[in-house]
Amino acid sequence: MADVNDVNNVVEALKFMVLGMGVVFLFLFVLVKVVELQAKLIAKYFPENAPQTPAVPAVNVTEDENRRVAAIIAAVTEFRNKKS
Repeated sequence: MADVNDVNNVVEALKFMVLGMGVVFLFLFVLVKVVELQAKLIAKYFPENAPQTPAVPAVNVTEDENRRVAAIIAAVTEFRNKKS
């Protein structure tokens, strides 16, 4: 049968668990609010400026894509030739 001392220990453990989880929840809540405030302050005093001209000219995507496709086809063909 459960001793009164055992019941008190379980109740104390539950109290500590709730207290610990409450402290962690409160800390994380405050942390989120501080980070949100920081983001608002940074956006207000240090706004990002959109670049007027692109720094690097656009790369020919189709040529790069064609090279990738050719490399993949060559790898698959080599793999199939070695397997058979």
